[in-house]
Amino acid sequence: MSLRSSYTRLAPFYDALVGPVLARARRRSLERLPRQNGLHIFLNGIGTGLDLPLLPPAPHYTALDLTAAMLARARPRQQALQVQWVQGDSQRLPFAASSFHHAVLHLILAIVPDTVAALRETARVIRTGGRIYVLDKFLRRGDAALLRKLLNPLASRIATRTDVVFEDALDQVRSLRIVEDRPAFAGGWFRLITLEKTGDQEGPEESGSSSSRRGHVHQTMPTSNDTAIATSISSQTSPLIAAQPLRKFVDA
Repeated sequence: MSLRSSYTRLAPFYDALVGPVLARARRRSLERLPRQNGLHIFLNGIGTGLDLPLLPPAPHYTALDLTAAMLARARPRQQALQVQWVQGDSQRLPFAASSFHHAVLHLILAIVPDTVAALRETARVIRTGGRIYVLDKFLRRGDAALLRKLLNPLASRIATRTDVVFEDALDQVRSLRIVEDRPAFAGGWFRLITLEKTGDQEGPEESGSSSSRRGHVHQTMPTSNDTAIATSISSQTSPLIAAQPLRKFVDA
């Protein structure tokens, strides 16, 4: 089953499954966000929008998710926030480099098939000095975690991976450094990690992050017009997304 298919089916039940369990950790994570005006923050993998009521109101946000079903449930939680909605793939972001000041990665790095690609792409689209605020479940190097590793083949086909070692992924994204890493839930399986982009240090092994690998985007609007096209998002310098026709994503 593809990731998109899984989360389209999970959308009606996602809040009940995940919301109460991680509510406190989610709140603690989002308390780290800067609050000043003029910031553009990327919400990578917004899901059903459980983060939205906890976000500071001053920044502008761009919220991306792979599935229309998740975005449909997230939009009503927007309230007074300034949010641009985008349907897209976290592993192939449809944004120009350095488009955002900061990014939030909640429960996405251990879900996507390619953790390194999602982390690398997020680093690419934030500015040097920007931060990535991570909340997710990770193994640490050397963890036995036999049950989690045994569960992974089944869990990864349905909803999430249980064998991701964060440090292994970070080693392959040389433009990021850890600012903070602390336990969030379940004895430290879930962690709050703050990363900072130290510069654009793309090497040969990171060339897959170039514009040739950027995904196409569905712009999701609060309308029933199913012929809508993706439009540009404005930044201080240039549009982040070139307008392009809607098309279906390749299954993850």
